[in-house]
Amino acid sequence: MDLYEGFANQGMRCIREIIQEFAAVQGISIHYAEYDVRLKNEVPDLSYDAYISTGGPGSPLESEGSEWERVYFNWLSQLENWNNDAQNTIKKPAFFICHSFQLLCRHFELAQVSKRKSTSFGVFPVHPILAGDGEPVFKGLKIPFYVVDSRDYQVIEPNHRRMRQIGAKILCIEKDRPHIPLERAIMAIRFSPWMIGTQFHPEADGIGMSMYLKSAEKKQTVIDTHGIEKWRDMIKHLNDPDKISFTQKQILPNFLLQACEVNEMVSV
Repeated sequence: MDLYEGFANQGMRCIREIIQEFAAVQGISIHYAEYDVRLKNEVPDLSYDAYISTGGPGSPLESEGSEWERVYFNWLSQLENWNNDAQNTIKKPAFFICHSFQLLCRHFELAQVSKRKSTSFGVFPVHPILAGDGEPVFKGLKIPFYVVDSRDYQVIEPNHRRMRQIGAKILCIEKDRPHIPLERAIMAIRFSPWMIGTQFHPEADGIGMSMYLKSAEKKQTVIDTHGIEKWRDMIKHLNDPDKISFTQKQILPNFLLQACEVNEMVSV
């Protein structure tokens, strides 16, 4: 489910490559389709075995009440109803990335979604908390693990009562910065046994992102916005096989493996 609203991005490429590599490694045939949610009000039906909803540009607050959001959340309700129906023994897992994650946090009233004082952009460590210790999608990750973070908004101030009501669990939070008097953002939530989301981009490809940031136009944009040291730091971490590339090879493949475990054939 493409929420990029037609903007150029690396996310779709990375997701396609992860799906194709997963199919090759597992020796299975995967059939997938893409839906343009924000420009065409497109959403999938419930004939698929698993779903991935992408990140995207803009505010996760200003779209409230829009037609595409109405269509999107209607699909979400249908998916929830399917997975909550005991007669449906085969469930349909869904993964929500960045912008999609923010939308669900607002929709379920799980936390405060607000604009950051400044853009978070770079490679950062993420720290799982107790609820995330046994999370199958995080299997194989180191503590902390490193992610690509690119956002102007944040999810903070969790509503623990609401989380208990729907059975949601916080899985990890951003890096602890004791010298900064700001609450740490929530970086991942298990919304239900079949729905999970991350504030960061688990699809990010270290090598591909490094090449992208080395292009003359993008390099200058990062330097103008964040400084040369930020650019150098990102290139260093993106080329480290124990950081972004390692995370990319774990999270979404683990999610797809979970989908395989509940379905005989996989369609994403």
